[in-house]
Amino acid sequence: MSIYPENMKFLLMIGSVLVAALFLLPQLVWFLTWAAGKIFAFRVAYKPFLIASCVLVALSLCVFVYGYTAGRTHYEVKHVDLEFGTLPQAFDGYRIVQISDLHLGLMHGCEDFLSAAVDEINSMNPDAICFTGDLVSGTHEEMDGLTPILQKLSAKDGVFSVMGNHDYAPYVKMDDSLREKEISVLQERVRGELAWVLLLNQNRVIKRGNDSIAIAGVENQSYSFTRHLQYGDLKKALKGVDGVFTVLLSHDPTHWRAEILPETGVPLTLSGHTHAAQIKIFGFTPASWVFKETDGLYEEDGRYLYVNIGLGGVVPFRLGATPEITVIDLHCKR
Repeated sequence: MSIYPENMKFLLMIGSVLVAALFLLPQLVWFLTWAAGKIFAFRVAYKPFLIASCVLVALSLCVFVYGYTAGRTHYEVKHVDLEFGTLPQAFDGYRIVQISDLHLGLMHGCEDFLSAAVDEINSMNPDAICFTGDLVSGTHEEMDGLTPILQKLSAKDGVFSVMGNHDYAPYVKMDDSLREKEISVLQERVRGELAWVLLLNQNRVIKRGNDSIAIAGVENQSYSFTRHLQYGDLKKALKGVDGVFTVLLSHDPTHWRAEILPETGVPLTLSGHTHAAQIKIFGFTPASWVFKETDGLYEEDGRYLYVNIGLGGVVPFRLGATPEITVIDLHCKR
């Protein structure tokens, strides 16, 4: 049976502590100030502290309510233009829309948000849509009732998908045979009901006349803290596309530095997983305590990684780390 990975436990712990601090600490300050005033009769001295603590309580409530409502149900569209000397001319201007980490269990009750995101993605007229894992948080039942929305996603060359750590149901108590069946059912529903191209250490070649590029996908491969859920086979995923411009989908961004950069020539990798810890304040996210690459675009010797912080989440709260749709336009280097 899989264990809960250390990096995810750490992020959940940090997120829970921060949310609790935002909500509970001001109230604790208020209570202690009120109690001190009652006990020691510091009626004049403690009044400013009581007022200040009341303000903090009100502000924390506002932050909590915002993070639970608008903070997680408004998305941001980010545009990225990348130039490559190896991109075939026929693919100049090729548009990829990346989404990640839907965690559909918490999308129930937020169907309007999900529908609006799907309409936004389709309006971008993408050549390909790439989903970088964590469709669910627990089991395939989370898809129930939401597949009609996701079926509307449309791109010229299709919707490409990989598995994230949650998609293997490692955090649900069940025996190994049931877990294998759960994984199989989820994969069947992705291929059948959603009609997405699920890349399990595989690739697909896309042609424009005599030119071609490849979209490849590895199963989950993590290198943070402890190695967990190691299903990825990079060599297998890239088999047959040597010399072909390749976009690689890999859920966990730690895979990029650990294996993709040193062992391949892949020019563009798309990842998710971090959620930017679902909290980002003045550019800082607690995810940086765990991940070297937490969100956005990274470059190393002309090779790129983009980390999408997801549309959904593992807890119903986001502050600053706004749900994201990423539009990536590929260009030939001038």
